[in-house]
Order: sequence, then C-alpha cells, then structure tokens
Amino acid sequence: MLKRILTGVIGLPLLIFIVISGGWILKLSTLVVVLMALREFYQSFNHKNIYPLSCVGYLFTVFMYTTASNFNINLTFLLITFASLIIFLFNKKVTFNDIAITLLGFLYISYFLLHIILTSKLNSNLIIWFIFIIAWSADTSAYFAGNFLGSKLFGPKKLFPEVSPKKTIEGFIGGICGSTLASFLFSYFFIPSFMVHSIIIGFFGSIISQTGDLIASRIKRAVGIKDFGNVMPGHGGILDRFDSILLIAPVVYYYALFFFK
Repeated sequence: MLKRILTGVIGLPLLIFIVISGGWILKLSTLVVVLMALREFYQSFNHKNIYPLSCVGYLFTVFMYTTASNFNINLTFLLITFASLIIFLFNKKVTFNDIAITLLGFLYISYFLLHIILTSKLNSNLIIWFIFIIAWSADTSAYFAGNFLGSKLFGPKKLFPEVSPKKTIEGFIGGICGSTLASFLFSYFFIPSFMVHSIIIGFFGSIISQTGDLIASRIKRAVGIKDFGNVMPGHGGILDRFDSILLIAPVVYYYALFFFK
C-alpha cells in the first residue's frame, strides 16, 4: 500500500507536466511508455516458449508514432503484417504463434495507446485528461471500495475469481461511482459544456477501463506470471499500470471525436 502511494506521489506530478507540455514531450513520453510496455508484453510469452519478433514490433511502433497520420497508421499495419509474414516464410525457427503475438502486441499496446496522442490533437486539449481520470479514478475507487468498504460492511463478493481472485463486485461498483464522479467534477470546473457527456463517458468508461484490467489479468494468468514487470513499486510493470488505459484511450478519443465539437 505504501509503495503504491509513493509511486503515485512521484508519478502524478510527472504525468501532469507531460500532459500540460503536450507536443513532442507528450509524444516522446508516450512512445517510451509504449516501447517499455510492449517489451514486457513480448517477454511475458517467453514463459510459454513463444518468441515474438520484438524488433519488428519496436521498429514499426517508432515509425507509427513519429509519422502519425491516418494514412501512415494504415500503412504501418500493412507493413508490419507484410514484414512479419515474409520473416515467417524464410525463417523456419519462427512459428505462427510468434507472428500472432507480434501483431497482437502491436495492436493491443502500440495502436491502442496511440490514441493518447490522437486525443491531444482534438479541438479541446483538456479532453485528454479524461483518459487518465477515468482509468485511475476507477482503479483507485475500486481498490478502496473492494478492500475496505466491501470487505467490512458486506463481505467480499468475487467478480471474476478465475481471472482475478482479488476483484470484487463491490470494487467494480465503487470504480464506476468513483470514475463517474471524478469525470463530472473535472468537467464542472474545466469544461462545463461537456458535463452531460462527462457523466456518460465516466460511467461507461469505467466499465471499459476495469474490463481492460481484467483482460491484462487474463493474459498474465495464461502465460503464468503475476506481474508484467517490477519497474513501478507497488504496481508491477509499466503494462500493469497502463492496462486499463489501453482500452479507455480509444473510447475517449472516438467519443469526443463524434460527440464533442
């Protein structure tokens, strides 16, 4: 618990600085996080004797982030698939599973988190905050609701024990409430015209965010690891901390793109 708090105290000011700075600082910082998370993802499959083409994943991730546009994003998907299949054709040591995980990691991590950059380019530069507010308020609220409120008042009711034994229904509901409230308060003070939308996106976004956490837990259980890494004390690896943001970033981007002008 103490490690989680200390990591948050150090990480939050850094996040605020990066997001406020925007531009190349945000793009470079996001790229660094993505490459570290992608590395953790690829290495986790080594436990199952699956060896993704990590260099291919890194190369096309850098290409996509440094040339980000709708045309180049589509081109990147074409090129990484083509390159992976060519390597598969000529290298007999490369298996179909290696190729599949290479492409999955690129889509799941590199492409999904690219929406942080895309969101920063929308008309309002404040919309990007919803990505982090929804994900981390849902995570924090779920943690306290599940571990303190639920266990002491009602007794913990498991949400998805075969995937994540510590997740509770009380925590899940607490995550929804915390995320919805945090989103509304942020909009109330900074984007009043987005208040109704903030309630909608805070509510449904928290469900998606917590689903992202469960998906990451399912992956870890499938490959037989507890955490993706240990670079963030109390949280595990980079991917352990950003697993909920992976799914919420595209949701916030497309919601704002279609409903907020």
